[in-house]
Amino acid sequence: MANGAAEVGMQLTLLGTGDAAQIPVYGCDCSVCTHARASTAFRRLPCSAVLEMGSKKMLIDSGIADLAERFPAGSIDHVLQTHYHADHVQGLLHLRWGKGATIPVSGPKDEHGFADLFKHPGIFDFSHTLAHGDTWQWQGISITALSLNHSKPTLGYVFATEKSRVAYLTDTVGLPDASLAYLAGLRLNCLIIDCAHPPQTETPRNHNDFNLVRYLVGLLRCDEVILTHIGHEMDAWAEQHSAEVVAPFVLARDGMQRCFE
Repeated sequence: MANGAAEVGMQLTLLGTGDAAQIPVYGCDCSVCTHARASTAFRRLPCSAVLEMGSKKMLIDSGIADLAERFPAGSIDHVLQTHYHADHVQGLLHLRWGKGATIPVSGPKDEHGFADLFKHPGIFDFSHTLAHGDTWQWQGISITALSLNHSKPTLGYVFATEKSRVAYLTDTVGLPDASLAYLAGLRLNCLIIDCAHPPQTETPRNHNDFNLVRYLVGLLRCDEVILTHIGHEMDAWAEQHSAEVVAPFVLARDGMQRCFE
């Protein structure tokens, strides 16, 4: 594994690494939000990523508002949704009225979806529904869907090549037994996982805290663990407890890239 651009293999770029409130949080004057207003390097957009294999691009969630500016027409080959909460899908509301080829969207079966996307899909095809354990191929990458614990039907994904295994798990609080068992059978080069909250005294609701992530990682074999879906309180805690966020843990940043053979 290497950082930056790869000559071959798959490249994963984290487009956004924040929770639903993003950073800076509207109206908040905490040190994290104040710092983020002063420097764009410390801002966090809605949690999302793009997977690239050669010239092909797959969006992993689509909550960022300026997708049309980031991805010129024809450059998005597939959209992979973890779920249909607004901060993970709202960017499609604009893109759907575009022109050109139909773009397939894969994700969990959710009869409600988000807003009127299913009723008026525009250029998107939402018929590609997935369930826990489903495995399919995209550009030579094997993608396996894993169920997650969230307030809407939600899936995480394992991306596998002949040499690499990468898991992308947001949004979740803990992991269902079946998903944890599947992951425990793998050697993960990289685990990208929801860590919205700093350590809590009680089990968090809907999103992991750092204690829960540490527990899960103790059950798995991971070369690197990238913490994402970060809230401003988690950012503040991590800054004050940098000695605890050490290898294999890495705090995600918008624009962070990882490349895999």
